[in-house]
Formats: sequence, C-alpha cells, structure tokens
Amino acid sequence: MTNPVFLADELPEGAGSYTLAGAEGHHAHVMRLGPGAGIDVADGRGIRLRGVVAEVTGDGVRIDVASVTHEGDDVELVLVQALAKGGRDEEAIEMATEVGADAIVPWQADRSIAQWPAAKATRAAARWESVLRAATKQSRRSRVPALLELMDSRRLEAFVRRTVADGGVVLVLHEAADRTLDAVGLPRAGRVVVVVGPEGGITPQELAAMSAAEAVPVLAGPHVMRSGTAGPVAISHVARAIGRWDVGPRSAADTLGSRRPTRGVEGPA
Repeated sequence: MTNPVFLADELPEGAGSYTLAGAEGHHAHVMRLGPGAGIDVADGRGIRLRGVVAEVTGDGVRIDVASVTHEGDDVELVLVQALAKGGRDEEAIEMATEVGADAIVPWQADRSIAQWPAAKATRAAARWESVLRAATKQSRRSRVPALLELMDSRRLEAFVRRTVADGGVVLVLHEAADRTLDAVGLPRAGRVVVVVGPEGGITPQELAAMSAAEAVPVLAGPHVMRSGTAGPVAISHVARAIGRWDVGPRSAADTLGSRRPTRGVEGPA
C-alpha cells in the first residue's frame, strides 16, 4: 500500500526530523498512524517528503525523514471546465486532479446553467479549492492543481490566444470536430489546455472565437460524454500521450538540494 499523503506549507531541505502539526497533524493522528508507519508530506507545489512516523505528540506527528524530492513535469496540463449544474463540475475537477491536471480554470460559459455571481464567487472558489486538495491527497500527488480565477468567454479567448502565442496547444472538446485527440501533435514542453463546455454545449460564437485564436476542436472519443466526464477523459489521454503515465522512475524528479522552480499558470492580463 502506498503511503498516505498530507499537505504542509513548508518542508525541510533534507533528511532529519520533521513535525507535521496543525489540522493535517491532527488528521494523521485520527488515522491512527503509529510509530513505524510510512508517511508522505507534500507542499502542494511538487515537493514531497517521505519518511516514517517516529512519535505521535500533542503537537502533531514527528517524522523521521528519509528523503525530500521535487517532482515536476515539462508539460503543464490545464483543464478549462465550464460551470455545470448538479455538482458535475466539481466531479470533473476531482477526477482531473486524479489523472494529472496541473491547473483548473472555472469558465462561466454562455450556456452554463450554474452561475458564480460576484456575491458567491469567493465561496464557490473555496469549495473548488477544497475539492482539489482532497483529490490531491487521495491520489497521492505532491502538487495541488492551481485554481485560476473565473473566466467568461471573452477572457477565455484572450487566455487561448496567449497560450498559443507562447507555444502551447489548446484543445476544445466538441462533438462536431473532425479530428481526434490522437491526431493532434502535442508539445513535450509548455502548456496543453483542454476546454470543456457546459451541459448545453459550446455556442457557435464561442467555438468560432476560440478557433480564430488557434484553438483546435477535437473529439475525445466516439461517444458524446457529459460535461463532468469529458475533461478527465481528455486529460488522461493527453497525460498518457506525453508520457506522464509511464511506469518507472520519473525522470523529472530531482533529489533534495536541487529543487527546480515551480512553474505557475497565469491567466490573461
């Protein structure tokens, strides 16, 4: 069984002793992790501490640290998920996290039934953040996907233009596309963005605007999928195509002391 993963803001540089405190330390205590149990702690930005529980104290869990590594990838996978009713958008970002998304963009599409009005946007974003953190821990990842601010279709078009200008690829899932995901060349570095529309679909105007910005309409498969399913399926296809799911040591994992800078995903100015 793999070690459970907990999240902390700051981790040590190398081997030694480390105490996991606060809410995550309490959670480890509730899970009854006793001395000798394997445990991982991640900072949510790609740094992973791996060790063994030495002692459970009133302040948290003291860990004998075996290693601290940096896990990174040359390609960023970004899911633009249209807001959807019935919690399907939250299901989508949960599954997308599990299969490898590095960033999530909430999209207020023209046909989105669900809305994030200004009065509720902060609370809605916090709920998505909670979903992403929980899915990161469940899937044993060291990186919590970045949650960008809500975009409308105009801002999304600008985001698409900038991504393509920077050498990235934007794939728009659309049932009328004449190309499949497998037919699109994917970069080995940079950014790959997958855009998923709402239940009512992407409007012709939205599709035309993104296509004019050089996004590529594609099919994720032979069947029409729900808004909550299409994104994770597409992200998994892309992750496999770029080698994310290769079995074996991760060539991008650096040992302690040689941490690479964490790459962020920015929205349009």
